[in-house]
Amino acid sequence: MSDSHSPPSSSPANDDRSVSVHYQVSQPDTQAYVGDCRDVLESLPERGNVDLIFADPPFNWSVAYEQWDDSMPREDYEEFTRAWLDKCIDVLAPHGSMWVNIPDDSAAEIVMHLKQRGMHMINWCIWHFRFGQHRDGGFINSKVHALYFAKDRKKRTWNGDAVLEQSDRAAIYGDKRTMAKSKNQGMRVPMDVWYGKYWGRIQGNNKERRPQHQNQIPEVYLERVILACSNPGDLVLDPFLGSGTTLTVARAHGRRSIGIEYSPETANSAWQRVTEIGMLRKDIALGQSTAIFERR
Repeated sequence: MSDSHSPPSSSPANDDRSVSVHYQVSQPDTQAYVGDCRDVLESLPERGNVDLIFADPPFNWSVAYEQWDDSMPREDYEEFTRAWLDKCIDVLAPHGSMWVNIPDDSAAEIVMHLKQRGMHMINWCIWHFRFGQHRDGGFINSKVHALYFAKDRKKRTWNGDAVLEQSDRAAIYGDKRTMAKSKNQGMRVPMDVWYGKYWGRIQGNNKERRPQHQNQIPEVYLERVILACSNPGDLVLDPFLGSGTTLTVARAHGRRSIGIEYSPETANSAWQRVTEIGMLRKDIALGQSTAIFERR
């Protein structure tokens, strides 16, 4: 389910790839590096000043990425995971937050490592989609974990009002009490299981779909994260740029952003999306109802 490409952990830490900025545009300042995220993060001029990180790393599910061995021995994959997590922590500002999008088989290890590094878990959210891959030997996988951590629980940026959705009390029951609140009548902060219109996997007939990218996260997912956990002008970083969703959404909402991508071809395609296509579903899912029953 990864929206990313990255080098295998067994690759040399430094090869002939430069860690200088390869793509840049202003208003707001948006940059993309081509290289190993571990090297770039270590040399990043903005170290210690990143407000928000969103990471959708390779899942090690034997996906045929262009320049990435996605079938590493488990020990190597976990070593690689710990390495990029640590470097992400190092570039975060003291008030910074970090989200990691990861499947079942690595979620627990990442949670434990981040806690051991002193990060504070705010939420363990679930991105739920209706079309999981068919299987006969067990239940169909229809979710990915969205792990929300912060360096400082009290100092983090939190804009709950920016991502409100219609409550079931309003959408289903027409409860007068929710409409009598002093503010945000009929609305609520989203629950920690995310689903609804525009929240599905980005398949071939989806207008967000980018050709030659293995997987993508929907724009509404990044929109929720970026609006809730950063302010206009803040710096958002994605260490696994992939199809460019993070930078596309950050730019649409006035955030500065940095992406890192190992594959030059993938980076070029992502940059085209960021600068020439832009966000296709800005604000479209904000405030919508996720009720699963009709109004009573």
